[in-house]
Amino acid sequence: AEAAAEQLRLYRRDPDGWRGCRSTGEVAVSWRPSAEFAGNLYKGEGILPASPQNVWECIKPVAGGLRTKWDQNVKNFEVIEAISDTVSVCRTTTPSACMRVISPREFVDVVVMKQYEDGTMLSAATNVEHPLCPPQPNFVRGFNYPCGCFCIPVPG
Repeated sequence: AEAAAEQLRLYRRDPDGWRGCRSTGEVAVSWRPSAEFAGNLYKGEGILPASPQNVWECIKPVAGGLRTKWDQNVKNFEVIEAISDTVSVCRTTTPSACMRVISPREFVDVVVMKQYEDGTMLSAATNVEHPLCPPQPNFVRGFNYPCGCFCIPVPG
């Protein structure tokens, strides 16, 4: 989990190579080739008219959190094992897509939540196997490379 958090911090600090691919008045999505796998990294950025604490309540990875209520791509989120107050092993499921052409997925990740001195909040995760969470029938087991969310306060 700590390695995933550090990888996300490195992505954030390195502005090189990001190319814009979609943009609305509220969100900008960029991509760049990954150095870790054969594919691309993606990031979405936007400024929300809310306090960082209210935004964090919507995105933080906790059981019973708000993410399953607003994110149609997250069907369920459960904590398999709480390792500490800030680190846990979690299972996230996603619904089928494209008229069930794409099967439901499940992801088992080790997740860390951090808050930095400047008020930035981070959730970072990466794939892990856990004996209490073997692959479930009717789900395709997904694999996450280091991924996560930053909630960064901005003046005003």
